[in-house]
Amino acid sequence: MGYAKVHSVALRGVTGEVVVVEAHLATGLPGMVVSGLPDAALVEARDRVRSAVVNSGESWPQRRITVNLLPAHLPKHGSGFDLAVAVAVLAGAGVVPVDLLRRAAILGELGLDGTVRPTRGVLPAVLAAARSGLEQVVVPVANAAEASLVPGVTVRAADSLRELIDFARNGVPLRSPSPAPACDQPPGLDLADVLRQERGRRAIELAAAGGHHLALFGPPGAGKTMLAQRLPTILPPLDDAAALEVTAVHSIAGTLPTGSPLIRRPPFQAPHHTATMPALVGGGSGIARPGSLSLAHRGVLFLDEAPEFSRRVLDALRQPLEDGEVRLHRSGGETNYPARVQLVLAANPCPCARPEGDQNCDCSRLVRRRYLGRLSGPLLDRIDLQVTLMPVASSALLTDGAAAESSAVVASRVAQARAAAAVRWTGMHATCNADVTGTVLRDGRWRLTRSITGALAKALDQGQLSARGYDRVIKVAWTVADLDGRDRPDAGDLSEALELRKGTLL
Repeated sequence: MGYAKVHSVALRGVTGEVVVVEAHLATGLPGMVVSGLPDAALVEARDRVRSAVVNSGESWPQRRITVNLLPAHLPKHGSGFDLAVAVAVLAGAGVVPVDLLRRAAILGELGLDGTVRPTRGVLPAVLAAARSGLEQVVVPVANAAEASLVPGVTVRAADSLRELIDFARNGVPLRSPSPAPACDQPPGLDLADVLRQERGRRAIELAAAGGHHLALFGPPGAGKTMLAQRLPTILPPLDDAAALEVTAVHSIAGTLPTGSPLIRRPPFQAPHHTATMPALVGGGSGIARPGSLSLAHRGVLFLDEAPEFSRRVLDALRQPLEDGEVRLHRSGGETNYPARVQLVLAANPCPCARPEGDQNCDCSRLVRRRYLGRLSGPLLDRIDLQVTLMPVASSALLTDGAAAESSAVVASRVAQARAAAAVRWTGMHATCNADVTGTVLRDGRWRLTRSITGALAKALDQGQLSARGYDRVIKVAWTVADLDGRDRPDAGDLSEALELRKGTLL
C-alpha cells in the first residue's frame, strides 16, 4: 500500500482555501475513485490523469486508487486539480518523491498528452496559498505571469507533467517567470470628442471626482453614451490593492488581457439590455460565476437604454450598490464577489425617442412617465447625479473641437479632488466622498450649518428627497467643493448638488 499527499487550492468566489490532495493505493480491482465533493469536471480527472501519466512515459499503477480532497465538506470545482492529482498518485505509487513539493500548491489542467493547460482563478488561488503559509506554487506556463503578481511566493511554471516529474525526481529546474508589465495605457477615447454639453461634462467630472452614480437622460444623439464611455478616461489608475482585487475577479472569469495580467485601468462594462440576471449580477448553475457587475468592480458599469432592461434585473442592483458586494446563494452555499462600481444609466425620454427632443414628440406625458417608470424609485434613489441633456445644435458640430478640454486635463482636476477627499476622510474607511457614511457627515466636525443646508432640509420635509437622498446630496456638495478648491461646501455648492440630484425627466 502507498499513500502520499500534495496541496492545491479550491475557490469559492474570489476566496481560496488550500486543499490537501490525498492518494491511497491499495490492492484490489484496478480503478480510481475521487471523493471530497468533486464536480463532474473533477470526477472526469481520472481519465485525463491516466492518459497524461502514460503519455508522459510513466506506468499507470494497476491498483485500487482512492483520491480524497480535504476538507471534504468544501465543494471542489473545475479541472485545476488535475496536476495535483497526478503527482499525488505517482507519489503514492513510490515513483515520484514529493520532498521538493511538500510546501507547494500545485495548479493546472492536464491534456491527454501530458501538457499542462492554463486554468482560471490562478491569482486568487496563489493569494490563498500565500496566506496559508505555502512557500511556492506550481502553475501552467500560461498563468505564470499572473501568479508572479503575488509577493513572497516562489512561482514555478510547468509546461508538461514530464517537466514536473523531472523536477520532483531529479531537481531539474522549472521555469521561473518574470512578471509581465501592467497595461497602463489609457483607452483611445477622449472627453474632447464630446461637443458642448457643458452640463453633461460637469456631471461626468463630478462623478469621477466623488465616485458618484450617474443617470443621463436625453434624446438620441445628445451624447449620453459618449460621456459614459469617457468616464474611465478621467478616473485615476488603480492602486496596488485595487488592481489585485480587479485582476482576481477577471482571472476567475477568464477575461484577463493577454500578456498583461495586472489590470491598472478602471474596468468598463456595458452589457446589452437583453442581459439576464446571472449575466449582469452573477450566478449560473453549479459554481456561481461573476457577472458584469463584478467585472466592473472599481470601475464603471454602464447600462445604455436602461428602461429596456428587465425591471427585475435592474432592481437586483440595489443591494450590491449599497454594500459593494454581490452575495449569491445557492444550494451548495454562498458565494461572494466584490461589486464596488460606479453605475451609469442612460435613457431616452420616451419610447419614440425623437432626435429633436420634445418639439415633435408624439408621446403623451403618461406614456413618458410609464417608460421612465421602468426605472424604479428605489434604484433612482441611489443615483447621486441625474442629468437631462439637450439636443446638440448644428453650431456645436461646426465648432473647432480643440476648444474642448481633453480627458488628461479633466483627469488632473479629478486626481486633485480625490486626493483632497482621501486626506479628509483618513481613518474612516473611505477613499472618495461617495464612500462616506451619513453618520460621518452628521458628525459635529463635518456637519454643514443650517444656513447652508436650508434648501436641502426643506426638500426633505416636503418629501422631494429621502433620507438617503439627503446624505447623497451632501456628498456631491463636498465633491463640488473639492473640484473648486474649497475646504468646505457653501450654499452654492449644495444648490448645484441638489439641482443635479433632481434633474430627471420624471
